[in-house]
Amino acid sequence: MGEHTLEELHWAAEFKSPEEVAALIAEVTDVDALDEERTALWRAVHAGRPDNVEVLLAAGADPARQMMYGWSPARLSLATEHPLPTDEVLTPEERAVIAERDRLVAALGGLPRDDGHSLACVAGVDAETAVRRLEAEPVEVTEQVWTWDADQAVVGVTTVPGGCVVMQPKGFAATHVLERLSVGTVGFDMYANPKGGNHGAICRDGEYEAGDLQTGGGVDAEDTAADVLLAHLYQGEPVAYCLAFAGLRPTDARAFTAPDLWVRLPGHLTA
Repeated sequence: MGEHTLEELHWAAEFKSPEEVAALIAEVTDVDALDEERTALWRAVHAGRPDNVEVLLAAGADPARQMMYGWSPARLSLATEHPLPTDEVLTPEERAVIAERDRLVAALGGLPRDDGHSLACVAGVDAETAVRRLEAEPVEVTEQVWTWDADQAVVGVTTVPGGCVVMQPKGFAATHVLERLSVGTVGFDMYANPKGGNHGAICRDGEYEAGDLQTGGGVDAEDTAADVLLAHLYQGEPVAYCLAFAGLRPTDARAFTAPDLWVRLPGHLTA
């Protein structure tokens, strides 16, 4: 079994047709060979490809094989619309995470994914506290704030259930605030680069602990069990992922369409 064939099978399980998956299965010696700590079957379940799942199962792929911190393909399928027969179960906490995903995505109503905005989601800090920590000054804004011609030091700040959101419609200034805002708590920021995709970072108690994360882009091999579920559920929903990671529970998209406050950040935060 060539390395490239294995990689091709895993890629096909997520993105190609059942016929292409079947052709690649015929070229491998182990349909359950791991790539980045998961099998091709796991990838097909994760990608929501029940057609490819059926082909892999018919070829002998093991739905009960343990991987990804306890998320076997069968157990992961319980978080999809196409559950596989299994004795495994989801915990009440995991079912609550799934229900919150459904609620949150519906509440946001399909926000843009890569239009150049930036955001920071912070747990346990309201808008007024955020403005004070940032030493920001309230400003009046015009429609220009939504364009690339806007003042790049101006951001919107909104209190939401669980904390606050800092956002900038066009620009990355909202990714400069977490070292101050996350003191004593945790935050997640993201820049939706129109050319390079969504790039996120985790900041805890004033220090960044992870960066250049592919927010809403799938599961990493080093993720924890809780991270695996969160990343699986929020594929293609980067804004919702940022909110969920920080434990924020907005009831609508107001933080991104009509913020509570517009403020200008001090120069040292935008340089």
